[in-house]
Amino acid sequence: MNFVNSQLFLDVQLAGLFADSKTFADAEAKHSWQHACALYLAKRPLQGADLAQFVAEEFTFKCAELPNQQLNTTSVKDYIESLWPHLHRPADNAKSSSLLPLQHSYIVPGGRFQEIYYWDSYFTSLGLEDMGDIDSIEDMLMNFIDLQNRNGCIPNGNRSYYSSRSQPPILALMVDLVWQAKYRNKADFDWLAQCASALEQEHRFWMQGHDKLNPDNTSHRRIVRMANGALLNRYWDDEATARPESLREDLHDSALLAQAQREQYFRNIRAACESGWDFSSRWLADGTNLLSIQTTDIIPIDLNCLLYQLEYQLAEYFAVLKRPEKQSYFNQLAASRNKAINHYLWHNELNFFVDYNHKLGLQSEVLSLAGVVPLFVQLATHQQALHVNRKIMAEFLKPGGLVTTLNKTAQQWDSPNGWAPLQWFAVQGFNHYGFNADAQTIIARWLTMIEANFATDHCLLEKYNVCDPAHRAEGGEYKVQQGFGWTNGVTARFYKLTEQINA
Repeated sequence: MNFVNSQLFLDVQLAGLFADSKTFADAEAKHSWQHACALYLAKRPLQGADLAQFVAEEFTFKCAELPNQQLNTTSVKDYIESLWPHLHRPADNAKSSSLLPLQHSYIVPGGRFQEIYYWDSYFTSLGLEDMGDIDSIEDMLMNFIDLQNRNGCIPNGNRSYYSSRSQPPILALMVDLVWQAKYRNKADFDWLAQCASALEQEHRFWMQGHDKLNPDNTSHRRIVRMANGALLNRYWDDEATARPESLREDLHDSALLAQAQREQYFRNIRAACESGWDFSSRWLADGTNLLSIQTTDIIPIDLNCLLYQLEYQLAEYFAVLKRPEKQSYFNQLAASRNKAINHYLWHNELNFFVDYNHKLGLQSEVLSLAGVVPLFVQLATHQQALHVNRKIMAEFLKPGGLVTTLNKTAQQWDSPNGWAPLQWFAVQGFNHYGFNADAQTIIARWLTMIEANFATDHCLLEKYNVCDPAHRAEGGEYKVQQGFGWTNGVTARFYKLTEQINA
């Protein structure tokens, strides 16, 4: 049964028994959800303490706290190394819960996030690679391929309530990491062919419906036909209902809208979750109010750059696999996307890569760190990269690293917050174009901030206030989470890069 549609689930979530709605969405039934739901229907209505007692009798909850006393807090590097085993999960057994079982081991981010997350895993892999743990990276890669085969896409995370949306497509980056580290020298073309097939499948997911588009029908799911006929992508979710993991919050917020607007609100909220930037002024019509969210109207620069990378890598892999017809096909797609990105997403006046509102036919005025992803995938010209570099160093660089956007809002993917994955996109992008000293400046500021906070917190966190590092990051739907997978991975990589420079 789909337990999120049950009366039990609805009543518990709306009762606010838990400070975080995700807690009950992740609960494991002691017998089965079917049993709990049937028993609840026989006993209801239950409220307050009676409802809480029923939930306690029928469900168990996984502890999200880390065993801090077991972690090595001598230094940040020691802490990261000692933390990995506590974020590691073995292959799953099927449970009566929202968890989608995985056949291989995996790394969770930590805190409230006790499942694998798609785009997080690439940044986590940077730290695992530096430890030489390629097998754990490959396990996560194989889990994603398996999830895609079972689910039709790589879901946001391995929870049933995430299955209608994906996340930024980084599978190609993980494939290349494992290919270069483990299989290329062995010339294991069977492994590469398996992965290339999975990457083709992901590409089809993002391009589904492209053949249905015409001047009268310009968008379908995640694909948009631009005015000049070019194809670019957007974020989407096949569902247009309140998120089960944030049910109370979504229903509360949507009640402020007219009934006819609520489905579109839910879809745009979900699409922003697919972006990984949940939430940001990038998606807001008025720049601040979440009720103005318009994610599906936006052609995001970072998404289209990652899809360019996917197409480019597929062309390279099919060259290795001696499949010239497919090599040519994906080369053409990558070239077409490159041209479209430069036409629609390069802002000539701001000299920066931006998002584009395809409904209004306007470039966004929101400047964000998504604008460095063209440098990360080496799509930008040198002149464009120079302009981006100058703006980043002049306006985005703060005492603790790079700020996410130049807009200060209540949303967590805006100023004053900084996030590890975006620091990595910028550092690697700058290194690609020879701005090595600026890349090292970003690294140095990030590590200085991390170490100063670690001296007080004795842990790493999901996000940081890079504008005023002495203050804890705020914003978002939940408190700052301890762990934290991608912070560990990127920070470990920054230590390694610094050591290489100083060697």
